[in-house]
Amino acid sequence: MSLYDYEKSKEISAEEPSFAILIMAAAWKADTLNFGRLRSAFPEIIENLEKRYFKGGVLSQ
Repeated sequence: MSLYDYEKSKEISAEEPSFAILIMAAAWKADTLNFGRLRSAFPEIIENLEKRYFKGGVLSQ
């Protein structure tokens, strides 16, 4: 991790995004291996992301 990464993480944290937002944002940036790791660690969040993605952003309540 670079100093830039560390400082940027503090900026993002100061905005107080929810944990789910952070995990979904990480998933958008993840390569295949890391996406699988996120799916294993946070299955409900990633499942929700995939449902929205494959339905064009719409998720029935």
